[in-house]
Amino acid sequence: MNILVTGAKGMVGTALVNNLKNIRDNKNRTRPNISIEDIYEYDLDSTPEELDQYCQKADFVFNLAGVNRPENPEDFMKGNFGFASILLDTLKKYNNKATIMLSSSVQATLAGRFGNSEYGRSKKAGEELFFEYGKETGAKVAVYRFPNLMGHSRPKYNSAVSTFCWAIANDKPFTVNDRNTELELLYIDDLIGGMFDLLEGKETHCEYDGVETVVKENGRYCCVPVTHKVTLGEIVDLLQQFKKQPANLMMPKMPNGSFSKKLFSLYLTYLPKDKFKYSLKMNCDDRGSFTELVHTEDCGQVSINISKPGITKGQHWHNSKWEQFIVVHGHGLIQERNINTGEIIEFEVSGDNIESVYMVPGWTHNIINLSKTEDLVTVMTCNEIFNPEKPDTFGENV
Repeated sequence: MNILVTGAKGMVGTALVNNLKNIRDNKNRTRPNISIEDIYEYDLDSTPEELDQYCQKADFVFNLAGVNRPENPEDFMKGNFGFASILLDTLKKYNNKATIMLSSSVQATLAGRFGNSEYGRSKKAGEELFFEYGKETGAKVAVYRFPNLMGHSRPKYNSAVSTFCWAIANDKPFTVNDRNTELELLYIDDLIGGMFDLLEGKETHCEYDGVETVVKENGRYCCVPVTHKVTLGEIVDLLQQFKKQPANLMMPKMPNGSFSKKLFSLYLTYLPKDKFKYSLKMNCDDRGSFTELVHTEDCGQVSINISKPGITKGQHWHNSKWEQFIVVHGHGLIQERNINTGEIIEFEVSGDNIESVYMVPGWTHNIINLSKTEDLVTVMTCNEIFNPEKPDTFGENV
C-alpha cells in the first residue's frame, strides 16, 4: 500500500508519518493487517509536480493539510477548501479512487459557540466537497471532526495545553482566564490509533448532536472514540504536580488510559534539556547509602540500598508495613524471624539470579552483604511512604 499524507509536517502529520514508518519498517508489529510500501509526505514546501505524482500512485490518502491561524479570515476558505479542491481534482485526473480521510474540526458543526466561526465554515465546506467527491467517484471518504488536539506542538499558537506544558516546564509566566473552562481533548496517540483502525477498515462512525459526538454504526462521519473532558484548572494543577516531582519524588496517580498519564508524557516533551536529569538525595554513612527514588500516592515508594562488604542492615520489624528486597548486584543473605514464634527463615540472594523477597509484617528482618570486596545493591519497594510521625518500624535483631 502506498500512502499519501498531506500536511505531513504538522503536529498530526509528523506523528502519523513517524508511526506509519514504524509499520512499514516492521518496528511495529501490532497491526499485521496493514502493509505499507511507500509513504508520500506532502507539505507547504512540496511542489505541484510532487502532488501530481503522489496522487497517481497513492492507495490511501490522509488529508491533514489546512489553515488554522491565517492573517486574514478569508484565507481559511482558501487554505481549507481551496487545497481540498486541488487534491480531489488531481486524484480524479488519474481516476484514482483511493480511500481518502479528511481532517475536519468540531467547529464545522457551526453549533453553540462555533456558530460564527469562519474556520468552521471553511471546514464545513471542505466536508461537503469530500462527500460530493465520494458520491461522484465511488471512493470511500472518511471525515473526522476532531475536537481540541493534544500533542507536541508550538506553544502560544493554537493549543492551550501545549502552552501550559511549555510554560510550566520552562518556568515561564502563563495566564488562565477561567479555571472552569472545559476542553474536550483528543490525545495524539489515540488519534493515530484511530487512523490505523481506518486503514484496517474498522473505523468508528458517528453523527453529531450539536457539538456532541454520537457513535452510530452507519453515521456519516468518523470519530476517534477516546477523548477526555477536563477543565483548564485541572490541567494546570496536574502540570504543577508534575513540575514538583523531581523535588518531592511524588508521582501522581496515572492509571492506564488516563488523562494524567497522557498529559505527563506530553509535559516531558517540553522539558528543557538541562531538566532531563535531576539529583536524588543519597543518605550515606560508613555502612553504605540509602536513596529514595520514587514516591506514589497509593503504592508506597521505591528506593535503592547499597551495603558495603560485610555490612548488615535492617534489624527491625513492622506491624502492617511490608517491603520487597530485590538484590540486583552482589551476594547477600536475607534473614527473617517471626517475633511471636521465633521461627527463622533465610534467603541467599545474588544479582546473578534476581529474585524478590517479601519482608512480611510481624517478621523482624535484615540483609547482610556476604561479599568481602563488592557492594550489595538492593532495590527496595515499600507499600507506604515513610512517615516519621507513624513510622511502624521497630528495632529488633533477627
